[in-house]
Amino acid sequence: MKYEIKGDSLPVVICQLEAGEQMLTEGGGMSWMSPNMQMETTSNGGVGKALGRMFAGEKLFQNIYTAQGGPGMIAFASSFPGSIKPFQITPGNDMICQKSAFLAGEMGVQLSVAVNKKIGSGFFGGEGFIMQRLSGQGIFFAEFDGHVIEYELKPGQQIV
Repeated sequence: MKYEIKGDSLPVVICQLEAGEQMLTEGGGMSWMSPNMQMETTSNGGVGKALGRMFAGEKLFQNIYTAQGGPGMIAFASSFPGSIKPFQITPGNDMICQKSAFLAGEMGVQLSVAVNKKIGSGFFGGEGFIMQRLSGQGIFFAEFDGHVIEYELKPGQQIV
């Protein structure tokens, strides 16, 4: 998969897929696609996983898009002014995100519930108790309110 993120205030990620490649998003996450993209709606793991995603801020059902018969194109747009950022995950290196951060991802990416163990963060930090855990293998795209500032921290360095 190749991708490009375009736009400033309402960004969109445009993904170019080879034949047979697949993308995953929650219902309603796709903005436009080439005619050869096939869509399948699924609970993607049964009722338990669907309910877990719902508690993590996503919808019960997910859509799987597959490029059929040759290269295909599909776009996913942010639903509010902000930023879209790509993240690469690998087995054993899960990422924890805010509710509703997941926009789309490769088929190897799995979405589940993460519970914030810091009770004070839920009340005072704005993080909430229920978060999203992204695991597996592949690239996923997260959407964020507003502008994102990225920092490169050295080992042992922290920002509070």
